[in-house]
Amino acid sequence: MAASNINVVVITGNLTRDPELRSTPSGGSVCKLRVAVNSRRRNPQGEWEDKPNYFDVTVWGAQGENCATYLSKGRPVAIEGRLDWREWEAQDGTKRQAVEIIANSVQFLGSRDGAAPGAQGGGGFAGGSDIPADTSDFESASPAGVGAADDDIPF
Repeated sequence: MAASNINVVVITGNLTRDPELRSTPSGGSVCKLRVAVNSRRRNPQGEWEDKPNYFDVTVWGAQGENCATYLSKGRPVAIEGRLDWREWEAQDGTKRQAVEIIANSVQFLGSRDGAAPGAQGGGGFAGGSDIPADTSDFESASPAGVGAADDDIPF
């Protein structure tokens, strides 16, 4: 049996511009995002610095409409999707290529207020989410230190 190919990408970053919503001729919605993701590396002086990477993201359907409605430049997002490679010939005859992310899901991070210029350090991660977290999975069956000794832990 041949091994399956896997094409999955997960990124978190900030929008570099407002989302662009368009409609297809058949009436479907498509939203284009541009996301900046920082990676850290050492410069020639040996100091750590952030190096931005920019990704084009396409979001289809109702999820794309939500992105256009609720997201704006500077807003932090988490995106899960797949990479898509395209190649075409430009008008001047040169071959061009691009890699973009086709989103399966887009999570809005931070708060809407945190995306305003000047707020929270220029729209960076505000530390919250629009959707309340369900923490019931993390609640312990008994209060800490009551009835649980180190010997009771099975590993």
